[in-house]
Amino acid sequence: MVPCAQQLQLPTAPLHILRQAGRRVIPLPRPLRRSRRTTAAMASVSSGTPSPVVLGCGGISVDYLATVASFPNPDDKIRSLALKMQGGGNTGNALTAAARLGLRPRIISKVANDAQGRSILNELQSDDVDTSYILVRIAIPQRFSANHSGGREREFTIHLHIIVDEQTVQASQRKIPILIDAERKREGLDELLNFASYVVCSAKFPQAWTGASSIPVALVSMLSRLPNIKFVIVTLGEKGCLMFERSMTDASEAGEIDAEALFKSLEKKVDLSSTIPKCIASKPNLRIIADGVGSISGRLLLGTAEVIPPGELVDTTGAGDALEQFYMLVNFLF
Repeated sequence: MVPCAQQLQLPTAPLHILRQAGRRVIPLPRPLRRSRRTTAAMASVSSGTPSPVVLGCGGISVDYLATVASFPNPDDKIRSLALKMQGGGNTGNALTAAARLGLRPRIISKVANDAQGRSILNELQSDDVDTSYILVRIAIPQRFSANHSGGREREFTIHLHIIVDEQTVQASQRKIPILIDAERKREGLDELLNFASYVVCSAKFPQAWTGASSIPVALVSMLSRLPNIKFVIVTLGEKGCLMFERSMTDASEAGEIDAEALFKSLEKKVDLSSTIPKCIASKPNLRIIADGVGSISGRLLLGTAEVIPPGELVDTTGAGDALEQFYMLVNFLF
């Protein structure tokens, strides 16, 4: 995810009028614009400057959400109580959140010229996401996978093939902040992480990527191995999220504190009776160490999650993608 996309060398004409490698690119429908008054948008209007641009490159998909009476056992055939179809994918979710927060998102991806592809485009455009740089192909491979989100809902997702190009390198050369969404280890991710300014990842990723014994130790390892990163956020589901923020100044003269012990001290401050999300932060500019890994100057921040009654919670898929854009917005405003 790249803020300030207007500084990158995007194509001189939108992709809906380009031809690539002899293959025709299908014209895209023009976006349907809706007025949104958010904090960022109102701040932009009052200052007389346009809202910042965020460029995203990655996956967009269609989610089929089927509500069932109970989760099926192997080989069971059951009827759904309700079925709905909506857009998904990490980049699609994140840029939709960016648009609703008042930023100006643009997306680089690829879809097929079929019902699912057109549905994706229409939904993004209705949320003011600029789809001019989405490549629409007459026929591209599609993958279908089934996932379950717990409770009474089962989710089926079509993952569409995506484009990845040199925009990350260009952004890095121009010192434009880059946010990487890291769900799991995959080919090419290590190279991308070297360009990252910020990383938001799943609960399992830090330990899987570093081989560390715990999440706090893994975060120390990640910031040690990736010196350009300003912070790493780990989403923890119903437990909220954990951020390790690097200090701008070195804390070598400060007393050292163990990463796991610091994390446990923050957990003890959580008010289990409260349903309102809160941020519990350590002291700033600590020298945080992990045995066998090293030390980093910074601080830990533990964010709790709002307690939502089970009857009101349907599906948490995409919550982490929306969280990314909140931090992107804060980065722009402050």
